[in-house]
Amino acid sequence: MKSSGISDVLDGSLSYKAVGAIPVNQPLLNGNEQRYLNDCIETGWISSEGPYVERFEAAMAARVDRSYGVGVANGSAALDIAIASLRIQPGDEVILPSFTIISCAAAVVRSGATPVVVDCDPLTFNSTAQHYSDAITSRTKALMIVHIYGLPADMDPILALAEKHGLAVIEDAAQMHGQTYKGRPCGSFGTISTFSFYPNKLVTSGEGGMVVTNDPVLAENCRSLRNLCFDPRQRFVHEELGWNYRLTNMQAAIGLAQVEQLDETVARKREIGKQYSELLCSLSGVKLPVNRTDYAEGLYWVFSVILDDEMEMDAKAAMAALAEQKIGTRPFFWPMHMQPVFKKMGLFADISCPVAERIAKRGFYIPSGLALTTLQMQRVAAVMHKVLR
Repeated sequence: MKSSGISDVLDGSLSYKAVGAIPVNQPLLNGNEQRYLNDCIETGWISSEGPYVERFEAAMAARVDRSYGVGVANGSAALDIAIASLRIQPGDEVILPSFTIISCAAAVVRSGATPVVVDCDPLTFNSTAQHYSDAITSRTKALMIVHIYGLPADMDPILALAEKHGLAVIEDAAQMHGQTYKGRPCGSFGTISTFSFYPNKLVTSGEGGMVVTNDPVLAENCRSLRNLCFDPRQRFVHEELGWNYRLTNMQAAIGLAQVEQLDETVARKREIGKQYSELLCSLSGVKLPVNRTDYAEGLYWVFSVILDDEMEMDAKAAMAALAEQKIGTRPFFWPMHMQPVFKKMGLFADISCPVAERIAKRGFYIPSGLALTTLQMQRVAAVMHKVLR
């Protein structure tokens, strides 16, 4: 088959019937996943007590230069446990980005502490040390850092700020499997870090998450909290409340196989980002992801686009137009200070985060899963040229 490009789609040569509907994400399970799962079934070890849990924890922790990994049910559970293990409680404040998933603020709210949100940088979408610094008060207990969409936050100034004020650092690296900051792995920074293994992540176990740390006391706290806080001296006796947030042996088996392929996965993600950048660079009125900063190369966890203010359509209209052409998309995060559930709680009154507000309304991301083919990327790009022209 000859090489196809944007012009072929625009003149009808690459129709929807030829390419098919294109989902926003489709994971690849082409390593040892099936072999490890078969082992779980054949041995009967399907629960959280199976051997793949410890193997996965050790492999993930080693990958990010951490001493301890604690597998949990999902990324939201990892945040709940991280907050609880740090003994954050009512009266404390935790500063976090407004532009993130609700799990981050929800974990703070569930602890009884107060979430304080800050805006983000318009190019990387990450909150900066200056954003955090402006929000610190005498009640601040921790800074939650959330790396967004493929580029990490600028960590050194944030870590220096936390040290200056004696604050814990919770690093949410859910979108950063395999990413580095100045050559150091994301997930290795601060007091405690969390991961998600949802299907759109570079390491997936379907569902699942992990807390990683270098502190043995925190690690033990996390292990207790994920398992209902059983008293080690007598089961079914509890000195405090925990959760049933255990990771199953089957999930861990898939996750371990995924970690084994992480270098290839990162390379594939960056190749997808490169191809899309070439296909879409001539599309006016659209801001593409930043390829690199002075501290990191873009990972392209998702391939994001932001529509210029001069364009009549917003992200919602553009996504609807792409859906008509069978192109899957997802909106950007809706800022925490604009979430109805938090407004009902009386949180974030009179808070303004103009950058987060703008990109939430003007931004979305296009298909960029690991199973995406070059032909599919060409069709996505061609349809975007047609729809957004």
